[in-house]
Amino acid sequence: MAPDQPHAPRPVPPSVPQPPPGAVLPPPGVVPPPPGHFPRYNGPVPPPGYPPPKQKGKGCLYAVIGTVATLFLMGACGVIVGATADSPSATPSTSHATSARKASSPKSTPSRTAKATPSKTVVVNGIGREYRDGKFAFTVTKVKKGVKRVGDEYFGNTAQGQYVLIYVTVENIGDKARTFTAGNQTLYDTKGRKFDTDGGATVMMGDESKSFLEQINPGNSVDGILIFDVPRGIRLKALDLHDSVFSGGVTVPLGNR
Repeated sequence: MAPDQPHAPRPVPPSVPQPPPGAVLPPPGVVPPPPGHFPRYNGPVPPPGYPPPKQKGKGCLYAVIGTVATLFLMGACGVIVGATADSPSATPSTSHATSARKASSPKSTPSRTAKATPSKTVVVNGIGREYRDGKFAFTVTKVKKGVKRVGDEYFGNTAQGQYVLIYVTVENIGDKARTFTAGNQTLYDTKGRKFDTDGGATVMMGDESKSFLEQINPGNSVDGILIFDVPRGIRLKALDLHDSVFSGGVTVPLGNR
């Protein structure tokens, strides 16, 4: 048997500090934190006997994020619903506009047709047509080429080239007497050359020509003859007829005869 050994001193448990009077004790089974220590709190340590301040969590941040996300989703849904609702109405509007254009198109064609100006027919031969200048109405009734001499066997004129005789009816459409004379009338050929009447040949024809200072009363008309001395082989383009030497004149096409 081992000799008796002196007993080692038994450890004395540390003294547990007692809470101050009035302090709130933790429930049974809950180990209180060490003195002066509060979980996840970086502020100043409260004095003994006071409960630790409430810790600010992330609940507010999560709530804000959730609210924003909810509002965003609601807005997106509203846009999608609005686009879906608008798309059917676009098709009727387009079809309505198309039908309106189709309905109006038949009316536009007659309006364009009504406004269209018919093309004017170009007259190349004015023989037999009436033309007016001033107070005279002229109608060329006949053109005769290749005449060599005018007058009678005693008194007459011989042409340098050939005489062209143009028969014209002159009517006074004014309200007073006017004088028609051959000297105011001119002839043009297809080359643009201008020819005056032959006064000597007109005088030699006497009363037959009725174009030398012939006075015509209102409402009356005379059948005169205009005499031109022109080259052989000429082609006649037009005759300019005038009420007087100061009038604008009117052009009678002769059909390049």
